[in-house]
Amino acid sequence: MVERVSALGLDVGQRRVGVAGCDGTGLIASELTTIRRTSFTRDVEQLQQLIDARGVRLLVVGMPYTLDGNSGVQARAVSDYAERLGAALQVPVEFVDERLTSVEAEAQLRSNRRFSPRRDKAAIDARAAAIILQQWLDRRRSGS
Repeated sequence: MVERVSALGLDVGQRRVGVAGCDGTGLIASELTTIRRTSFTRDVEQLQQLIDARGVRLLVVGMPYTLDGNSGVQARAVSDYAERLGAALQVPVEFVDERLTSVEAEAQLRSNRRFSPRRDKAAIDARAAAIILQQWLDRRRSGS
């Protein structure tokens, strides 16, 4: 029997958190939603609803390292926030290098004629979360 995979991918920003989920087989990640950050308590409530509905057992969070691979101010802020989320939600957290995922997400979404980078920032965040989660799923499947 194949182990069911139940994880959420998160692209954490200062204003929004892009959220992605995966199918139970752990093959495909897809966008779920974008949470507008208003307060930590509200963020936890919204994520808890998704965790309960999907039976989530893990958060996969994109870590915004600098282009040279170091932890900058943003990476430390994301790490602190993610650790607080994991503790509040009682779910383990794993980190994935997310360098350039927002750029990749925007490029993927540009094929949609109605897409506007200025107007559709939430769509970029959710797509970036799916890319982050897909990277984790692919790495998990390959055993690395």
